[in-house]
Amino acid sequence: SSGINAEWPLRPGDKLMELLVAALSNANLHQSIKPSILSTFGDIAMAIGPAFVKYLPVVVHILQQASSANVDKNDYEMWDYFNELREGIIEAYCGIVQGLKHDDPAQNQLEALRPHLQIIVQLLMGVSEDKDKTESLTTAACGLLGDIVSTYGSSVKHLVQFDGISNLLAQGRRSRSVKTKHTATWASKEMKKINAL
Repeated sequence: SSGINAEWPLRPGDKLMELLVAALSNANLHQSIKPSILSTFGDIAMAIGPAFVKYLPVVVHILQQASSANVDKNDYEMWDYFNELREGIIEAYCGIVQGLKHDDPAQNQLEALRPHLQIIVQLLMGVSEDKDKTESLTTAACGLLGDIVSTYGSSVKHLVQFDGISNLLAQGRRSRSVKTKHTATWASKEMKKINAL
């Protein structure tokens, strides 16, 4: 299994983040742990809020590196892992979007994530096109899309006006899972709001 590598430019006091990054780079760590570590970045972002911006360059690099993984769909174990990995990445981005947002515009750090939104939307389009995605991955992808649209508003309209995004929401709304259907319906309403502007 390939390690996820990143340089760590932060102060030694940022021990938890250092340990998480080190764990991802550790070739001996069982790969099943990595999706949980990725989603933990989102938990930390929600816990510390806009202060997470100092970790953003390293974390986004790690998430982008992880999302570029390629696996053989015929290897079911690796495909399950890949779905879990993408879900961890998406959960991390959800937490980051929510964490960087602040009620006080002076403390809001959302602009720091804006240069990465196109890559995040590409990840969501990849999920949309995947016929073998899990239900929980569809839910997470619809949730992230809704978070991005509700947070950034009409300024991201040009990024989300694609068939892949519409298809993702339609897939979610047709789901048998109440949670997926609810999340996709909410995200669709958020899309309608920006399309009306």
